[in-house]
Formats: sequence, C-alpha cells, structure tokens
Amino acid sequence: MSNDTANTPPKGPIGRFLALPADSVGKTLTVAITLCLVASMVVSAAAVALRPLQEKNALKDKQLNILQVAGVYDPAQDVAEAFAAFEPQVLELATGAFTDAFDATTFDDRAAADNPETSVALTDDPAGIGRQTKFVTVYLLRDDAGAIDKVILPIHGYGLWSTLYGFIALEENGNDIFGLQFYEHAETPGLGAEVDNPRWKALWNGKRLADDTGALQISVTKAVPAAGADYHVDALAGATLTTVGVHNLVNFWMGEAGYAPFLANLKAGAL
Repeated sequence: MSNDTANTPPKGPIGRFLALPADSVGKTLTVAITLCLVASMVVSAAAVALRPLQEKNALKDKQLNILQVAGVYDPAQDVAEAFAAFEPQVLELATGAFTDAFDATTFDDRAAADNPETSVALTDDPAGIGRQTKFVTVYLLRDDAGAIDKVILPIHGYGLWSTLYGFIALEENGNDIFGLQFYEHAETPGLGAEVDNPRWKALWNGKRLADDTGALQISVTKAVPAAGADYHVDALAGATLTTVGVHNLVNFWMGEAGYAPFLANLKAGAL
C-alpha cells in the first residue's frame, strides 16, 4: 500500500468517527448516549409488553385483599372464582345510591379522582387526598337468601410517607366493622407499616362506627376515648403520624363527605 493511500483521511461521518482515538471525548460521549438510547428502548418495550401481565396481577391482588378483608379467602380456591361471589356496584357518594352510568367491572376509582368531571377538589381535607372522586366502586357480599351480608368499601388517605389504599368491611347493618386492611402504602417498615400486622388488623373486628344516636365515634388513638372501647382501636406503637393518618382517613370516609349517605340508605333498607 502506498503512503498516499495509508494517509488518506477516512471518508464520511462513520469513517471519521471510527478513526477517532478510543479515549476521545467525542467517541466516549457518542457511545454512552447510544447505549442509553438502546437501553431506554429495551426498557420501554419491556414495559409495554409486560403491562397486560402487570394489570392482571394488580387486579388479582385487589380481589385477594377484598376476599381477605371480608373473611372469605381460601388459599385452596382460585381467587377469581371466589371473587365472583361479590357484586360490584358504582356508588354516587353524594346520594348514597348506586348508579348505572358506569360499568362497575371496569370503573377506575383512581382515574375518576384525577378527572375534574368526576371529582371535586377538597378544601376541608383531613385525609390528605387532594381530590375526591364523586363515584366509587363498592362490593356487596350476599347470603344464600340474597340479602346483603357484608359491604366492602374502598378507603384511602395520607399517613406519614405515603397514601394508604385499603378496604373496610362492614356488616349488613352498616355500623359494625368486620375488618380493615391496606393493600398499598410506603410507610416505615416496623413502625407505620405495622398496619399490615395481622394482630393489629384483628383489632378492628367487632368495633362500631357510630353510637346509638348516629354520631361517628370510631377512633384510632393511644387512650380509649369517652365513647368507650367498642369504638376504639389501639394506636400503632411508635408510629404516631401513621396512626393519625389512619384515624383521619377512616373518619373522613365514614363521615358525611364519604359513605354516610350510603350507610344511611343501607340501614334503612333502601338498597
């Protein structure tokens, strides 16, 4: 090969790029940016491909939590099959009545809370949720005669570090609590995350929401309030702010801004 050929500059942008020293700034940045772009494309493609599976798993987890809080979960039974016993209904909070304006099997409560047309911004917001949906999906469990046995109501509110999402199960009288549990939160492990402790969740069983006059009395505090132990759940040890959050969110959702109209209709047999 002649010296003229050997010393001929590489032609084109690719040739010039390949001719750069391996440790040059331009080559290093180009390779790094290219790798980042390729990696992001792979991650994006994987996220899209896995989304149906993620949604399926999220639905199964939601159904599992409903079965558990209602006390009918059987590990030997398929979750979807067991969940078929529940009757989903979209509830209009303001009226406490069911509505057929939405499909109860696909209605998304969280999306509704983000939509200005189906939610309201809160000024009095003890639960710390910002916006409240006007409609929620509730779940009815009926006995063999077709009468309501339990109602499962979604609840959520802010704790110390996160919004806690969960369900509260009530007996057919709309006042006696059967159970409460959260299925999503990011509270401190060993402290606020003790909302997941089976022993603490068991404390809710048999508690009452309101007294005989209809006044809401349920509390989550360190000391038993004047209303008495029937309306009291012990606070979480070492998790004051999470406890306050749970107290506030339960009272918010069980109050007039939440399910009170629905519970009144339930007690009156109007559903």
